[in-house]
Amino acid sequence: MPQLYHHPLDPQSRFVRLALAEYGVEPELIEEKVFERRRDFLLLDPAGETPVLVTDHDFTVPGATVIAEYLDESLGETLGENRLLPETPEARVEVRRLVNWFAQKFYGEVSNWLVTEKVYKRFMPAEAGGGAPDMDVVRAARANIRYHLRYIGYLTAQRNWLAGDRLSYADLAAAAHISVADFLGDVPWDEDETAKLWYARVKSRKSFRALLADRVPGISPPPVYADLDF
Repeated sequence: MPQLYHHPLDPQSRFVRLALAEYGVEPELIEEKVFERRRDFLLLDPAGETPVLVTDHDFTVPGATVIAEYLDESLGETLGENRLLPETPEARVEVRRLVNWFAQKFYGEVSNWLVTEKVYKRFMPAEAGGGAPDMDVVRAARANIRYHLRYIGYLTAQRNWLAGDRLSYADLAAAAHISVADFLGDVPWDEDETAKLWYARVKSRKSFRALLADRVPGISPPPVYADLDF
């Protein structure tokens, strides 16, 4: 059985979990607190970041986008016309552009700030930066998420899915990052109905069920988080 080193509220890990579920792969989930800098984990990935996939053949694949590419190369054809990375170079460019948008821009402006301040700092020792959240950072993330929602709404108003006619890695990446903010109650769903409808479609997929069941000690998501008809 493959192993996935992850954190339940790490959006990059959630992207990979969604991708694996779409491929029908059920890994052993190993929760990793990256701020602990465990030696054995650093031996797997010197960068010390989740997610890290260890295959059945003990081959280590680190990083969300690297794992996504590896899965497409090794399993993509099994999905046929539902392949998560399209066949044509032009279509692949658009999917990769949007995956990078959420893995880099959204992560840097929204999800990393929210998770670090509202989740990780709860469990980090004071000498490592733990403690109360910096609410200025949280407020900045809440402000930034608004224009990302508008961009999602803009794209899905013109396309069936984020990157085109079919579900792709772009949708999984975006939904993974949005889901973390949703778990923490920081998505202003009343501001863009088109983005909300898109998210409801992704959220209703079978691959999303495990994410909706995630819980973290001391943090309860709002009722809307697991509601498919929110």
